[in-house]
Amino acid sequence: MTVREVLTAVGAARLLELKQSEFDLAVRLGHIRAVSRAADGPARVARAEIERLRGAPGFPKELRERVRTAGTGEGARLLAISPGRFTRLARTGHFAPVAFYLNRYHAVVWLYLVEELEDFAADHPDLLSGRTPPAQRAMLDEGEDRRARTWRGRLLELLLREARDPWERAAAVAAVLDPDTVAQVVTDPGERETLRLLRPGLVPVRPLSPAAQAVVDRLRLADHPSEILRHRMSLALAVREARLGRSGLGAGPATGRGAGVVHGPVGVLGVGRATVPAVSVPAVPAPAVSVPVGGPEHAPVGRVATARRRSRGRSLFKRLWPRGPRHAARPPRRDS
Repeated sequence: MTVREVLTAVGAARLLELKQSEFDLAVRLGHIRAVSRAADGPARVARAEIERLRGAPGFPKELRERVRTAGTGEGARLLAISPGRFTRLARTGHFAPVAFYLNRYHAVVWLYLVEELEDFAADHPDLLSGRTPPAQRAMLDEGEDRRARTWRGRLLELLLREARDPWERAAAVAAVLDPDTVAQVVTDPGERETLRLLRPGLVPVRPLSPAAQAVVDRLRLADHPSEILRHRMSLALAVREARLGRSGLGAGPATGRGAGVVHGPVGVLGVGRATVPAVSVPAVPAPAVSVPVGGPEHAPVGRVATARRRSRGRSLFKRLWPRGPRHAARPPRRDS
């Protein structure tokens, strides 16, 4: 593929009549197929993909609608409910944020896909009025707030879909666990270094104030006991798969998408203004062995993959990743 056949992110966004943040989110969600890129480089799109999207029915409105997001206020208006009820539904995991940003006061502003909110309203009108069900009320009384947890689940699933081999999948799971927990699961120092090098970034690359960084660090790590346990099990399974698939032990450390570079995450829209860094979605299917990243108690009930919209694609939460051929792993095992 020649240079002329590939467009930069800026050029592709312009031709697709999208804002840069809309383009980046569309790439991350798989609505735009990006070609391979350097670990720290912007997404690039083949001209053929641009032509395909521009020739699709309803362009560009349909594409924009698929990446349209709303905060609590706008989301509540769309569902014709109060902001308080909207927040309660989000806190109890009925729909998951796709993004967040920090306002000037370092408060977290969650953003949701409008398409998913509309699906939720159509499928669960009983939850939009009347008294809060007792089970949900009990959760709220106990201080339950699953917004960060469901955001991490969505983010991790997308990172797993993008991973090219078992070590990258293991690194994605390790990214939501604190270093001490990772060390308890992965005792080999060389393997931990491999995971560190391949670890995808979950926070904005732009410099943050200490206060803002503390907030982002809190959001990116699993914090609920059941979530931590689930990811520990996932990491152990992923590392075991990577060990079984290891090849080329003398080839040196991996130089994949990590390589010590901090990347922008899905759904983290920066600080102050929303800018979603993009990561291309490879065309090849990912793993042969599934690693659980979520549980039924964390799956929102309002999903894109409702019967009404299944033709638009399988739900991110219902699908851990596509089944496919096992990829050979390349990073070496280092002696401690």
